[in-house]
Amino acid sequence: MIIAELEDDIAIRRVLNGESDRWRVPFTGAYQTIFAGHPYFERFSPIEAEGVYRTLTNTPGNVTLLATQGKDKVVGFGIGIPLVHKHSVASELNGLLPIKHTFYLAELGVLNEFRGRNIGRLLVRERLLLVDREQFSHVVLRVSTNNAPSAEMYRALGFENMGVYMEVTAMRTNGKVRSDRRFFLSRVLSQVELD
Repeated sequence: MIIAELEDDIAIRRVLNGESDRWRVPFTGAYQTIFAGHPYFERFSPIEAEGVYRTLTNTPGNVTLLATQGKDKVVGFGIGIPLVHKHSVASELNGLLPIKHTFYLAELGVLNEFRGRNIGRLLVRERLLLVDREQFSHVVLRVSTNNAPSAEMYRALGFENMGVYMEVTAMRTNGKVRSDRRFFLSRVLSQVELD
């Protein structure tokens, strides 16, 4: 379902359960490319990237948005799930947020050549608008300490640094397993329209 149309034949689509398989392969390629670049330099095999997609799109209550160009190219994505389904993150935030009433913005990425067009901001904004405010009072995400542009975008959208950090260990593009530090940002949801 297309929820916004942008220039250059780019559309923001909400992916519902019945159509998730259609976008699996294009998502996998975009995911691998985006996270291989700055600031993460992470290496994901096609099976691992596909596993991320399948896990998140099969999570009850997920909000999956794709930025697509033409009929089959994924140029960006934003996926969110209820925090209770992301145990590694929920355990880090237990006692700080109401876990059962917090939505987790799990993934956000835009291909390098499509950055600077506010696609990432739109993916965040649209996910926030789709969160069920009857069920969720808070939203949380984590971002690399080396990703200042993303952190600034989130702050402009009303997110605040929680002062909580988490080390994430992953295979890097140089073949080494390394940890990087990510910090959590949160926001109280309200009925107020987002800019």
